[in-house]
Amino acid sequence: MNNKFFQFLGLTKKAGKLIEGYNQCEDALSHGRGTLIILSEESAVNTKDKFKRLSIKNVIPLIEGVSNETLGKCLGRPEINVLCVNDKKMTNKLLSLWNENIE
Repeated sequence: MNNKFFQFLGLTKKAGKLIEGYNQCEDALSHGRGTLIILSEESAVNTKDKFKRLSIKNVIPLIEGVSNETLGKCLGRPEINVLCVNDKKMTNKLLSLWNENIE
């Protein structure tokens, strides 16, 4: 996986622009504070469906397919399934780094 992406994700957390966990992300998105959703590949099907609907409804990009351990490791946690970024500039940089890895 893209090391720079995960390093920048950690930086996003340190900057206070990252929301962690199902309930907090759901609340942020319902109040229009989310700019990017990141789902782990181990997330439950219902969780993925719910956040995909929120992504489409709020026109927010969605990244998925990363293991929950990899996401948690770069944030100093054992694992995490749902993340939400609430800063447009950080979102643009994360998407740029993610897309570099795909190409």
